[in-house]
Amino acid sequence: MNKITTLLFLCTTLFAQQKGTFTDTRDGKIYKTTKIGEQVWMAENLNYEAKGSKCYEHKPANCKKYGKLYDWETAMKSCPKGWHLPSIAEWSVISAEAGNDVSAKNLKTTSGWNDYRRGSGNGYDKFGFSALPGGSGDSDGGFGNLFKVGEYGVWWSSSGGVKSKDNSNIKGCWTMANNEDDIDWHSCFKSRLNSVRCVQD
Repeated sequence: MNKITTLLFLCTTLFAQQKGTFTDTRDGKIYKTTKIGEQVWMAENLNYEAKGSKCYEHKPANCKKYGKLYDWETAMKSCPKGWHLPSIAEWSVISAEAGNDVSAKNLKTTSGWNDYRRGSGNGYDKFGFSALPGGSGDSDGGFGNLFKVGEYGVWWSSSGGVKSKDNSNIKGCWTMANNEDDIDWHSCFKSRLNSVRCVQD
């Protein structure tokens, strides 16, 4: 075995050790997990049935593929015991680990993102995070007005750097787009419906 083959084998083995599974005892669903830096993340969007959660366009197939969408209040208490909704600081760590300017490209799945005029919207999934474009929803039940499924993935954070006077709007949406390589922050109304990724306590 030459040096290059040995190095590739060791790197592959090391990365494989960072992956695992977690069973949500509330409903028995099994989630893939991945360790990125010092953090352990769910490698799938949460798909726990909770009041305030919906499937994109109310289609069960979308929940199966992308997980549920949650308003902010529901998202704050939706992660299972031993896990929590990540803060902006925790999202920032994973963004830095993934390469900031190309963080979205490195965290997106290798398929499932819509193409755009400059090319493929898919990523490299270098860290096993497997980010999918689950879209977003409105509090009135509308979907696709801003972030369409297949084009955008939008995830909640637990903390916001900017809040409106009535506390309804927080800069707490972590967004990936099919036509962008990096991650963007957006201010979102707490009533909007976004995806949830949980990070281990």
